[in-house]
Amino acid sequence: MLRYAAERLILMVPALIAIAALVFLVIQLPPGDYLSNEIAELRAQGDAGAAAKAEYLRKEYALDRPVLEQFGIWIGAWPGPRGHSGLLQGDWGMSFEFKKPVADVVDYALGPTVLVNVLAVLAIYLISLPLGILAAVKQYSLRDYTIAGVAYIAMATPGFLLALVVLTYAHAWFGVSIGGLIDPQYADQPWSLEKAKSLGAHLFIAVIIIAFSGAGAMIRRLRANLLDELRKPYVIAARARGVSETRLLLRYPVRMALIPFIADIGNLLPSLVSGSVIVSVVLSLPTVGPILVRALQSQDQFLAGFVLMFAALLTLVGTLVSDLLLGLIDPRVRLGQRLER
Repeated sequence: MLRYAAERLILMVPALIAIAALVFLVIQLPPGDYLSNEIAELRAQGDAGAAAKAEYLRKEYALDRPVLEQFGIWIGAWPGPRGHSGLLQGDWGMSFEFKKPVADVVDYALGPTVLVNVLAVLAIYLISLPLGILAAVKQYSLRDYTIAGVAYIAMATPGFLLALVVLTYAHAWFGVSIGGLIDPQYADQPWSLEKAKSLGAHLFIAVIIIAFSGAGAMIRRLRANLLDELRKPYVIAARARGVSETRLLLRYPVRMALIPFIADIGNLLPSLVSGSVIVSVVLSLPTVGPILVRALQSQDQFLAGFVLMFAALLTLVGTLVSDLLLGLIDPRVRLGQRLER
């Protein structure tokens, strides 16, 4: 298992390099950049001093160099005006819109982003696993139809709409302040039981809203996978031998149905990050989603590039976790099908 995990980790390195090249290419596609646009605007206003300062920043951050050289400097593999200083060295660049380093801009958002999305993934699995199994073992029953109806509603409801509904009625009916991850009165106070309760309540609401749609899709997928397994000959033979239904269900069919279910972990994290952008805006969540939208709109390339790389890293980490779990559930995955030969 350790060798299998090491192989997965090594494969992440070329994947990150390829993703970095793709991210940089996408950012470079629109004409110009933040500083070029600002220089043109300042010159049109006749502010030569500010335009000269912006031009200096373009040279300082190598934005006047060829694209391939810019990419090498950005990742830290090629010396720039400040030597080797890029992503590999922990220098995430400068946010020209916010006039401060990218690390200072995103510092407050990285922790909440990871926390909210990891909890959302856990919520999706904790909700969909039992409901998917319950729906499959009683196919075409009232329970199956009820769970299917809830799943379809979850899949069809946009996250931002659900956020608006919860935001409105939670305050109107219960007087609960929804938005952010903590009540404003606790923001500058030291940690206490009341502050922890406030964080827990806000986290619970945000996580359920973000996970709602994903849980509906996972319920349908697990139900379909499990129904397919329950029709296979080994299940029929086990029933004929008198194996109890609970033992039969949990020992093999559920285990096999979980394989594609677990493989989706790698896709869930990035989809949650990208899909929760509007939800984060509605609920005023301090995550990187709104920062990315603003950076792309203003062509703040170092800020946008880092956020996209952060989302890519979440994707690779999610894929690594799913690969390791699949290796534990099905030895053929980590042994390269050698058990079958």
